[in-house]
Amino acid sequence: MVVDAVRGCVLWICDAGLACCAVEVAAALSRVSGPGPAQAAGASEVNVFVVAGTVTDKLAPLVLAAYQQVPEPRLVLSFGACSNSGGPYWDSYCVTKGVDQFIPVDGYVPGCPPRPEALLAGLDLVLQRARA
Repeated sequence: MVVDAVRGCVLWICDAGLACCAVEVAAALSRVSGPGPAQAAGASEVNVFVVAGTVTDKLAPLVLAAYQQVPEPRLVLSFGACSNSGGPYWDSYCVTKGVDQFIPVDGYVPGCPPRPEALLAGLDLVLQRARA
């Protein structure tokens, strides 16, 4: 999906929707997605990998493989308590204690589940960090 960030960037969003947070990501992106990259001619492109949901130890290699397939420059947004820290399942033997255990994360959006508006705020946060 493409989101025009109005500030001279086009965000290509790759969503690793693993649980209920993925519904919130889809809701937020359905509100703001544009017709495609042609609308932002001359704007720089930034790839954002959004991890939304519980990452189990079995899923972690697949999430890592998907992350590695996102072209540079790429940013990572951890969306929701489960991807941030394991959420309410943190003490389970099979839940990864946060996606930052195996990929670098540029921004975190807290909540269980976060509101769709929180995704937009998180995208703005990672864009600010990318420009700094």
